[in-house]
This record gives sequence, structure tokens and C-alpha cells, in this order.
Amino acid sequence: MDTAWKQIIWNQLGAAIDSLELAIKLCPAKVWGDRAGYHEFWYITYHTLFFLDYYLSDTDKGFKPPKPFTLGELDPAGVLPERVYTKKELLKYLEFGRRKARRKLKAMSNQKLFRHCGFERKDYTVAELMIYNTRHVQHHTAQLNLLLRQKTNSAPKWVSKTKVKL
Repeated sequence: MDTAWKQIIWNQLGAAIDSLELAIKLCPAKVWGDRAGYHEFWYITYHTLFFLDYYLSDTDKGFKPPKPFTLGELDPAGVLPERVYTKKELLKYLEFGRRKARRKLKAMSNQKLFRHCGFERKDYTVAELMIYNTRHVQHHTAQLNLLLRQKTNSAPKWVSKTKVKL
């Protein structure tokens, strides 16, 4: 894959990750949430990071998130985590995802780019899954920013592209 295209994709995926990081850091304890629930700030953050990690994998076979996270997000029954994850834990997971994204893009070739993504339930090429993943991160980051705006009258500024080098 051409270096320029790798950088373009990274600029936008990285911006989505940076935006998520800003929302996490700006979130006060009263908004973070202290219970299990699909609409809790911490849970939306976790869900976003879990799927960032998942879709950066080469296949859905054998995927395991780093500890303390589990595969509960993949359970069709909608199993919530057993406890509330802390900001520190989720910021660490965010860094894990950022490094994984950079590694994947650096290793990308034209041959890999247009192959099937390796996920049985997605009829995407690797290239399309990268764009899908970027959209997913940005979608949930927008939800988090809305929560912040509604509950604190503040939200992070727009990140047009990442400053983190590929």
C-alpha cells in the first residue's frame, strides 16, 4: 500500500481515536457512571475500544482482548461487564488500540488491502473494514460528546487529523 494512503487512513483513524481519548479525559466522575448499563459513559467507551481492537485483528478466530477485558461484548445475549471499568484501564486499552492500528497500517500491502477482512459476518475487504472501524469509533465518540455537552455543558473540540505519527 502506498505510504501516502497509509498516512491518509491513519490521519483519520488516529483523529477518531484522539477524539475518543479527549472525551474520556474530559469526563468527570459524576458522568463516568458507577453501574452496569448500556448508556453509561464508561460502557460506551469500553464497547468502542473493544470493537476497535476486535476489527483491527486479522480474523475473528482466536481474538482475545487484553486483561481484564473479556469476550462478553461478542455474546449475542448482550452480556455487560461484571464491573465498571476505570478511566485508567480504558485509557490503557485506548493506547493498546492505537498501537495496534499503527502496526496494522504500517504492515499493510496492496495485496492485503483488497482481501476479505477475515470476519465471517462482514462482507468487507480489509480496506473497507478500516473505514468501518473509523466510523464506529467516531460514531460512539459523538455519543460521548453529546453526553458531556448535556451533563457538563462542555465537550472536546473537533480533531481534524491526528498529530501522532504513523
